[in-house]
Amino acid sequence: MSVLSAPHFHNEAAAIARLEEIVWPQGPHCPRCGGFDRITDVRGGRAGLRRCGPCKREFTVTVGTIFERSHVKLHIWFQAAHLMASSKKGISAHQLHRTLKVTYKTAWFMEHRLREGHFLMGGEGRRSKSMRPTQVGGKRTSTAASASIWERAARARKLFFLWSSTAERFALITSRK
Repeated sequence: MSVLSAPHFHNEAAAIARLEEIVWPQGPHCPRCGGFDRITDVRGGRAGLRRCGPCKREFTVTVGTIFERSHVKLHIWFQAAHLMASSKKGISAHQLHRTLKVTYKTAWFMEHRLREGHFLMGGEGRRSKSMRPTQVGGKRTSTAASASIWERAARARKLFFLWSSTAERFALITSRK
């Protein structure tokens, strides 16, 4: 049985359930107030939509992750993440476009978000030229100063990325129960 035959790679509801298992192991909590009590499902709303009782805000599991504010289905994100992690030499946006049957613009967007999340969360590997900190003109900054800029960006954005730096990358997404 192939890893890609797992239900969270083909079914949106299964993908949402899988991400909820990963992000909320103790159960759902509000990203705004942090409350665990009185979290309810919104009836008639989109899949995975929840409401916090104390602050009355609606949220989904994708809030605070690289999947936030994206119109791409979550199971497509999981497929792209798996393809990027399993390819030895990387994968181009054009190859993602052909494989996932999405537009090139969508594939480019997904690839950049996945790479940004990987590097901002301390992933290993080579950083492409477009992602290296660059200073044009003026006094040259040290590498340590550049690293601190990346660390501050990661803290500010609070991105969540499902990348493992071990040989079994994306172990959380691709693992079987």
